[in-house]
Amino acid sequence: MQLPALRHSLLLACAVLLALAVASCGRAGDGATTGSSGAQAAPGETVAAIPSAATKNTTRVWASSPASIAAAAARAVYPGARPSQRPLSVVLADSASWQSTIAGAVLMAAPLHAPMLLTEGAQIPAATQSALSALAPTGAGKDGPQIIRLGSAASPTTLKSLSIGGDDPFTLAANVDAYQARIAGRWSRSIVIASSDSPEMAMPAAAWAAKSGDSVLFSGRDALPAATASAIKAHGKPKIYILGPSSTISENVAKQLAPLGQVTRVGANPASANAIAFARFRDGDFGWGVIDPGHGLVFTNVGAPLTAAGAAPLSASGSYGPLLLVGRDGSLPPDVTNYLRDIRPGYSSDPVRGVYNHAWIIGDPAAVSDRAQATIDSLLEIAPITRSAATP
Repeated sequence: MQLPALRHSLLLACAVLLALAVASCGRAGDGATTGSSGAQAAPGETVAAIPSAATKNTTRVWASSPASIAAAAARAVYPGARPSQRPLSVVLADSASWQSTIAGAVLMAAPLHAPMLLTEGAQIPAATQSALSALAPTGAGKDGPQIIRLGSAASPTTLKSLSIGGDDPFTLAANVDAYQARIAGRWSRSIVIASSDSPEMAMPAAAWAAKSGDSVLFSGRDALPAATASAIKAHGKPKIYILGPSSTISENVAKQLAPLGQVTRVGANPASANAIAFARFRDGDFGWGVIDPGHGLVFTNVGAPLTAAGAAPLSASGSYGPLLLVGRDGSLPPDVTNYLRDIRPGYSSDPVRGVYNHAWIIGDPAAVSDRAQATIDSLLEIAPITRSAATP
């Protein structure tokens, strides 16, 4: 075969494989078979969706249910079959408690790096069961658990499991914190205090916990729960970061926290601005500090708190990066658009020598619209830096 013909054949084969991969993303455990074009799939046929599967700067985890999203994210982080490519443990959390999922996200940090899957009470959804079979956790050491079960989450009887309980979100989060400290061999130097009542304000904490190993503990608006206070004391005067404005966690709580450690508030209204404030923030070794280009980002719907923890492994591996929020209607809020403009990559002579941003889009187009994805893609694209004639 002549070299040009061989090259053409190889390119064609690659294109077919790419199309199959994109079509597979279109299903993502949900059985979704139509794309943004609205094209209908014949029985047994899958329609690949562009840009709803992937664009040049974004990758969509196309799934509708939180369990399917968590399963897809876990498989994206652990795609291999060899023991070195599989997790030591997998966290199972009950989708009835968004607080337990956000608290449990810290177990994705070192040393376990355990992704989270979701159950529905005593039931294990098909997407979760399929992911468990594929992930095949190896167990953390000789006697380590393959499954870490949070609260009332179901647990497979065939895998070695450990249960972390708690009669309320505050106690469960404190118990997760204690377990993370035990396996890490130390108490974290920083803690995030999130609202137990406003999931949209607490969501960004999951991504940071998964990346950093800093636990998430909960507070009500006006009173600090005893379980949370006791957990903080165990850390020995840590840095305490309140996530959210005073309308979410009041100054009265901040005063109750002050004797327990150094307190800093990071927050804004609305929830999209709160996530941006947390993404920008940095204090020593705490915080993303994403104020410049060259980062990963994760986008999910403000009304889907379960996806914050399910997608957290994507913030704690690969291109790493904070969680940002789109509107309940799937649209991109203006403050997020402006933030993406602020951190857009640029180049002066050769884009190959530049830095790049990448975004994970979490959910189907009802969660994050095609238009929002296209706008995100455009604002992440590296662009030439132009100088005005007045610039010396």
